[in-house]
Amino acid sequence: MTLPDYQNARLSRLQLIGSICAGAAVVFTGAYLFYHSVIISLLLSAIGWFTPRYVRRWLVDWRRDRLKRQFKEALQSIASSLAAGRSVENALCSVPEDLKMVYPDGRTEIIREFHFMASSLRNGETPEKCLRAFADRARIDDITQFADVLATAKRSGGDMIGIVRRTAQMIGDKMEVEQEISVLIARKRFESRVMLAVPFVFMAFLSLTAPDYMAPLYSGIGYLLLTGALAALYGCYLLTRKWMTIEV
Repeated sequence: MTLPDYQNARLSRLQLIGSICAGAAVVFTGAYLFYHSVIISLLLSAIGWFTPRYVRRWLVDWRRDRLKRQFKEALQSIASSLAAGRSVENALCSVPEDLKMVYPDGRTEIIREFHFMASSLRNGETPEKCLRAFADRARIDDITQFADVLATAKRSGGDMIGIVRRTAQMIGDKMEVEQEISVLIARKRFESRVMLAVPFVFMAFLSLTAPDYMAPLYSGIGYLLLTGALAALYGCYLLTRKWMTIEV
């Protein structure tokens, strides 16, 4: 069974060309609104060559976020199975059947992972090794934490079922808090994107309605002022992205 790669996102040739063209078109349009120079806009549109890098990064983040949400459902299944008196091995093996009610598509990442985990358990692997392999591939803190707790409980010889059940509940609560925070800042994130787009709309409006008023900006020191404004906008973008990133 081929498992997903959560750290890399491959783009097809069509997606690669499309992302480069889209990035170049966006940069060209934004640059032309500021500089009103086809030559400068064409030169800056070369930045679109780096667009696939950001597309890949976005796809990786999107896949990892989706896997994290799916893992929350898996944790609830594991906690329910342990509460019913099943062993850790049986609880892990029962996850695919439980999640098929939520994710009917058998190709869903979390179902494929736990199917592979169930096969490994039947071949003699230990639960902690299976979860550790999953955590190493996913590189998600919640999965790594769950794998660490399971391995520690196995070594300590304590109430492993009780420890795993409480840990699953704690991680599930943490994920719910993260989702609530994401919902709360979604509006602010949208507002920040609108605010970043306003200067470009404003420049286009003034260029169409008052070209004589804007003419001094398109010569001499005016280009320096416009470049400084673009740099300030980029700095605002970096700040807002940092402020909107909240880790629990």
